[in-house]
Amino acid sequence: MKKIYSKIVQFRGSHYDFGYMQGEELKDSLIVKNREKQWRVRKPRFIIDEKAAKQAITAFVPEIWEELLGMQDALKWPMNRVLKEFGGYRLDYVRSWCSIVTGKDYFIRNYDYHPKTYEGRYVLFQPTDRGYAIAGPSQRITGRSDGINEKGLVLGYNFMHRKKPGDGFICGMIGRMVLETCSNVSEAVDLLREIPHRHSFSYIVYDKSGETFVVEATPRGVEVRQSTMCTNHFEMMKHENRNYLLDSQRRLDVIRDQQPFIEQAEEAFRLFNDSDKGIFSKEYKNWAGTIHTAAYFPKQLKSWMALGGNQVPREIDFGAWLKGENVKNEFVHGEVDTDIAFAHMDENASWFQKK
Repeated sequence: MKKIYSKIVQFRGSHYDFGYMQGEELKDSLIVKNREKQWRVRKPRFIIDEKAAKQAITAFVPEIWEELLGMQDALKWPMNRVLKEFGGYRLDYVRSWCSIVTGKDYFIRNYDYHPKTYEGRYVLFQPTDRGYAIAGPSQRITGRSDGINEKGLVLGYNFMHRKKPGDGFICGMIGRMVLETCSNVSEAVDLLREIPHRHSFSYIVYDKSGETFVVEATPRGVEVRQSTMCTNHFEMMKHENRNYLLDSQRRLDVIRDQQPFIEQAEEAFRLFNDSDKGIFSKEYKNWAGTIHTAAYFPKQLKSWMALGGNQVPREIDFGAWLKGENVKNEFVHGEVDTDIAFAHMDENASWFQKK
């Protein structure tokens, strides 16, 4: 078992200042050092066009461009490198598995991916210029893998495939844009229809109304359906699915079979986080191991976060934080059943190393 942690990052202020703070934090960090090593063997499958990226970002959330400028000033990097690492536009994405279920005032999500990509950052950001405050784990620093905003809108995404990518935003940046600009599921669905998608994902959105929408999105089209569960295959755009769907369908069947017996969020959390229930995954070497289980409660504006399986979740009172009460213990601790290095903790988290 490997002991791991996520740092809780808290910031109230402008996007530029937030970017500058993050840039200062990232200087000489293991995250940046490991990424430099990873790029030596993982050649980019995309083109960085600063003008196109700026136009795309500012068309939806111009403040995020200000955040990138702040990072550039702190890191003293050329903008092309900032965009390559953190811009969230035209970047490639490797396969991963994830599972999501919603119920009475809860949204539970397993984030399944590779340890060498994990950043170990749970970010609470309250902008003073424009945009809704957000709480959730970061993905490529500026993006969010899942999260909740001050209006009670919750979002998570599940990977489908990376066939035939298009010009557009990757999942983490899309999640950030939705949470920062949308107040409810209706607005979120509208934005997800409009925004250009680089890869194929399902985006699951949930709010205080109790309604859940699954937005099936590809570079070629978007379809929307209502459902309280989602794994890693499309239900509407079946022609877009991968050939291998057995594990995705198996996890969906487990959720569907157990959901009628789940009355409380605690029971749903245990279904996802306990390693013997059929949802939690230990396939870390195959880019599909469960790194965190997150729960979000729109009406209470609270969240739970657990790293690894069979954990007691850490509660974060986002509502209290919005009123100025800082989170006191700035780390979430857990254990993961792997010996693979983590990008934010270990110096050898590169693709040169087998572990």
